[in-house]
Amino acid sequence: MSQINESTIQTPGVYINEIPSFPPSIAQVATAIPAFIGYTQKAIDGSGNSLTNVPTTISSMLEYELYFGTAQLETGIQIHYTQVTNGNTSNDTISFSWASATAQSKHIMHSSIRNFYANGGGVCYIVSIGGYKANVGDALVATDFYDLGTGAGLEAAAKVPDVTLFVIPEGQNLPTAAAYYSLQGDALAICGSLQDRFCIFDLYNTGAAIKTSSDLSTAVTTYRTDLSTNSPNYGATYFPNLVTSYAYDFDATQTEVLHQVNGVAGPLNTLKLSAISTTNSAAYNILLAALTNQFPVVLPPSPAIAGVYTSVDGSRGVWKAPANVALLDVTGTTFQVTDALQAGLNIDATSGKSINAIRSFTGKGILVWGARTLDGNSNDFRYISVRRFFIMVEESVKLAAMQYVFEPNDGNTWVKVRAMIENYLTNLWRLGALAGSKPEQSFYVSVGLGQTMTFDDILNGRMIIEVGMAPVRPAEFIILRFTQIQQQS
Repeated sequence: MSQINESTIQTPGVYINEIPSFPPSIAQVATAIPAFIGYTQKAIDGSGNSLTNVPTTISSMLEYELYFGTAQLETGIQIHYTQVTNGNTSNDTISFSWASATAQSKHIMHSSIRNFYANGGGVCYIVSIGGYKANVGDALVATDFYDLGTGAGLEAAAKVPDVTLFVIPEGQNLPTAAAYYSLQGDALAICGSLQDRFCIFDLYNTGAAIKTSSDLSTAVTTYRTDLSTNSPNYGATYFPNLVTSYAYDFDATQTEVLHQVNGVAGPLNTLKLSAISTTNSAAYNILLAALTNQFPVVLPPSPAIAGVYTSVDGSRGVWKAPANVALLDVTGTTFQVTDALQAGLNIDATSGKSINAIRSFTGKGILVWGARTLDGNSNDFRYISVRRFFIMVEESVKLAAMQYVFEPNDGNTWVKVRAMIENYLTNLWRLGALAGSKPEQSFYVSVGLGQTMTFDDILNGRMIIEVGMAPVRPAEFIILRFTQIQQQS
């Protein structure tokens, strides 16, 4: 019921005025709604309208396949079927390879979304930048992901206010590292400008190119040199790639079998898998089972990490670091990061561009083992949880403060604004988001003449609100100190 202006009443009668007892509350914004940007098999809604470069919200894998299709069928898989016979016994070995360096599909959106949901993902946006390339393995085009002024890819995602995360898994498959890191720089610039979202990145082509510690050192140096320093605290990078429990979707008519029996070409050599299915069903079943179970899809970590962000935000809160979390549907990594190697990834005194490791621990699985932004030398926003917590509070307070635009810039309004923000921050303190044993040790809200504003500010229509917070920070290094004490008696 709206309030009545009592000074304007002119007709005799009884009037009721309901007086608000509580200050307006602040509705907390969502923190983990990623936008996945990449190529899809199709991009059509239920009415037949194109969804290309139209950010589309989904909440399940079923919805993704309904609007955007399935994975591109692989045509370049080679099955190496080696048999060594000795009398009535046969020792069989099956391995796999790609027909050439460019034979593997560059399109991984379908598997990426699957990995996102496996690791706790929820509502997300899909920005399809076009259909699959005509030939499997064809090069991706950087301007499909972002080309200023065209409204494509990143630019389309940037216009959606609900989006809080940018994820570009296929960027890892661009023709050059320079193209991918330029795209990352563009994404960081957008996030820094909007100040309401965060980027999850991968290193370039880490699955195929990084095999030794020397390879890793070269790749990391290139990354830290090539990546723009613009707004680094709005992004985080993860390494290495993940070996998943998923099998490739393949075209059996194009999947070649290379068969060797006792060192010479066997009867199945150079046949396609589809042909073997009709001529030798026993061999076909063996090869199909091996292809399904022994040749897993390798993905960049960013989709799984986006799922972890969603899961941790929902169960613990955005102020909890998204780390020390086991990844699901992941059986291994493409590179084993040691303590010594992680030291160089985690801290770089020159650039500050921290890279978060994903590591395997006995009995614990594959864990996210890093929690830093790309601004690793910053005391303010070194940690992902701190940066994202501030984004959440800033956006929540900003939206709530909109109701006071054009209200009288006087003490009554200032009291309402301060009470509204203090109530919100007090609730966050109770949830453990802010450090301090008492609310006054955890935050402050200041607004008013002589505090945050001058007469000139008021004359020019400015209401300036200052909020200070002491966010909790992750215990990144736990140090246990032990000493011996002398026997007392």
